[in-house]
Amino acid sequence: MVQPKYVQGTLDGLPAGESLPDGWPTDALALSQTTFVVLDLETTGGAPDGGGITEVGAVKVRGGEELGVLATLVNPGEPIPPFITVLTGITQAMLLPAPPIEQVLPSVLEFLHGAVLVAHNAPYDVGFLKAACARHGYTWPNPRVLDTAALARRVLTRDEVPNRKLGTLAAYFRTPHQPSHRALDDAKATVDVLHGLIARLGGHRVETLGDAIEFARAVTPTQRRKRHLAEGLPRVPGVYIFRAADDRPLYVGTSGDIATRVRSYFTASEKRARISEMLAAAERVEAVECAHTLEAEVRELRLIGAHAPPYNRRSKFPERVVWLKLTSEPYPRLSVVRALGPDDEAYLGPFSSRRAAELAAAGMHDAVPLRQCTPRLSVRTTSLACALAELGRCPAPCEHRISVSEYERQAVTPVRTAMVDDPQVLVDALLARIEALAGAERYEEAGVVRGRLVAVLRATVRMQRLMGLTRIEELAAARRAADGGWEIAVIRRGRLAGAGTAPPGVPPRPVLDLVRATAETVLPGHGPVPSASAEESERILSWLERPDTRLVETSDGWASPARGAARFRDLLERAEAAASRTTPDRTHISK
Repeated sequence: MVQPKYVQGTLDGLPAGESLPDGWPTDALALSQTTFVVLDLETTGGAPDGGGITEVGAVKVRGGEELGVLATLVNPGEPIPPFITVLTGITQAMLLPAPPIEQVLPSVLEFLHGAVLVAHNAPYDVGFLKAACARHGYTWPNPRVLDTAALARRVLTRDEVPNRKLGTLAAYFRTPHQPSHRALDDAKATVDVLHGLIARLGGHRVETLGDAIEFARAVTPTQRRKRHLAEGLPRVPGVYIFRAADDRPLYVGTSGDIATRVRSYFTASEKRARISEMLAAAERVEAVECAHTLEAEVRELRLIGAHAPPYNRRSKFPERVVWLKLTSEPYPRLSVVRALGPDDEAYLGPFSSRRAAELAAAGMHDAVPLRQCTPRLSVRTTSLACALAELGRCPAPCEHRISVSEYERQAVTPVRTAMVDDPQVLVDALLARIEALAGAERYEEAGVVRGRLVAVLRATVRMQRLMGLTRIEELAAARRAADGGWEIAVIRRGRLAGAGTAPPGVPPRPVLDLVRATAETVLPGHGPVPSASAEESERILSWLERPDTRLVETSDGWASPARGAARFRDLLERAEAAASRTTPDRTHISK
């Protein structure tokens, strides 16, 4: 039989016990009231494959008082290596009459019930017990685990102890019990070391079980020093703001439970370098309570947009969106602009960058004969044609080779129609071009055109979806909350104007009336997102489109064009999937 390769776990890999049934200790339990089972195993020195345990010793303690002791030799069912006998004094003759581990496990698991498992170098002992349970059909109870070796690494400095061996720690704390490589002796020595370490934890403001378990994990000194910032925060949906000494916002986040989320920044699971840097500069955490998660998400977006916190990745220039518009002149062209005017009627966006807008413009230029030059052309006088006209890629309106009406029919109308209604002409032209390039085995060029098709479709689908919501003067919606109440939102022109919650048993209609009466006044504006950022309107759309959200009232119909860009979603998904491949795509994309 091939023995499995054993890799010893780490403290972070130990079970946290978050899903323990009633009767097991919780994070909030004070250390003085916590029941600990301090355990030690002696083994044959092999890998934890379900056997190999030669002795079990465990002591149950609470508040410094010994509550019980469990100790037994175990027949490992295999010879004991001579060096183990020399180390522990346990001989083969001593183990022959001892019970096997499958008979010992029920007593060990019963002894562990309702307690925190403590061991020195806990991953080793836990690994053997879990393997034995798995091999012999017992359910591992997944208790809370506290490792005295890990605690010592956090509490004691190198100046105090040269290493964190059990014998070294027992000598440092001058414990009445000394380890002897026998299970019960070592367990009793570990009890004494545990009490010595707990006494030191008070100076680190570690008073509860959850604090001690988290303190033992590999948190940075900054996280340990600043963990008091997470104290006193509400356990409700909302936004949290880490602020510097000068009250400047450093980082803005959102959560359905502010207190739990903020505490996670001071745990071993938080390993981001920029967050570590942010914590070093933070001096306080401000909580903004919200009615529900949608309001929290919207407030987070607004705060990031208003303050551009340096440690939020998406806060870098959030306002720098651009638009692609058709100019108002006899021979219109596409222009990338940063803002829309009241007179702009044909436009596409918003785009997050100029590059994204130019990619969509390139797709339109591939599909229809729009001019690409920038001078304003006259209908009375001609001007010199550019190279694109010589190459046959422009109808040369500069030389009046095409009339204003014909230019409008061939180039402008398909683009204008695609922006507000049906992009069929553009899609057909781009697909035909992709087919032609692929048929000529010009796959890289076909891939470029495919990318432009994706940019055009993505932008038109997004804008038409946004406009369906933002043209509605007022919309009221409600969604069932997890506790049985109702989450209520009033949206005006795509902006969250008011939010509230009707608790279980409270009629939602009066709450909605109150939310509407106190909601923000939203004035009309121009463009597909006149009153909010595109990100805010899209968050609201995602919430509204959930199957458990109910539309209560709306001032106007919520609709999309019957032959709008949304009907090309499947094509867009296929094109995006093809574009994500690392190798040239030799397959055709069809509608």
